[in-house]
Amino acid sequence: MKKVLVLICVWLAAQTAFAQEFKVAKSTGRLELNIGRVTVEGHSGNEIIFSSRDNRESKDERAQGLRPINGMGLDDNTGLGINVTQKGDVVEVNQLKKMNAPDIKVLVPKGVIVSFSHQSQYGGKATFKNMENEIEVSATYNSIELENVTGPLAIKSVYGHIEASLGGNIKGPISIVSVYDYVDVALSPAIKANLKLSTSYGEIFVGPEFNIEIEKQGNWVQYSDKVNGKLNGGGLSIDIRADYGKIYLRKK
Repeated sequence: MKKVLVLICVWLAAQTAFAQEFKVAKSTGRLELNIGRVTVEGHSGNEIIFSSRDNRESKDERAQGLRPINGMGLDDNTGLGINVTQKGDVVEVNQLKKMNAPDIKVLVPKGVIVSFSHQSQYGGKATFKNMENEIEVSATYNSIELENVTGPLAIKSVYGHIEASLGGNIKGPISIVSVYDYVDVALSPAIKANLKLSTSYGEIFVGPEFNIEIEKQGNWVQYSDKVNGKLNGGGLSIDIRADYGKIYLRKK
């Protein structure tokens, strides 16, 4: 019985540690994320809330009583392995280590523009879901997943794939680009849009539900393919590109 109680206490302590939060009172402006692994989710509050349930890191016994420093001159002021600094209308978030980036969750009010930038080879997956925010992404190795987002969107990853499920009330413009991997987009076939799909060395696959009025190209270029057309008479701008990968456009 004592062993069971001890295990329960340890579990509760662990859950408390993982549930630690850092909050910034902000419902407008801009959030700039310079971290390798993150899940960003919209919420109806008026605070940006950071948390982490990451328990991968082991303690360095030799570092007991010492504090970590880095070339950026930033400290962990959140207890989550990241630095959060407010500069005027911008909240800037930086991870403090190149490798073993903490897995951060961020809740963001819908009035905040979200910008994600990460160029290190140690990046992981960046997820954005249930958001009505404007989202900007510039990544090198991160794979990007967007779930139930409305845009506007400016998403680019060089070596990572991009998967996007767009909400019903889409706001343009929408730009989704992967240079060396695939792009998979799901949206309603009823949307009114000016559509651009292009690949240099891949293929384009579209669901049968999409009735695209294609503007025929004058010249055929070996290896590359580009489709410009209108959905339901045209409307907002949707630009999808995968230079060396495939494009999948499917019904949501």
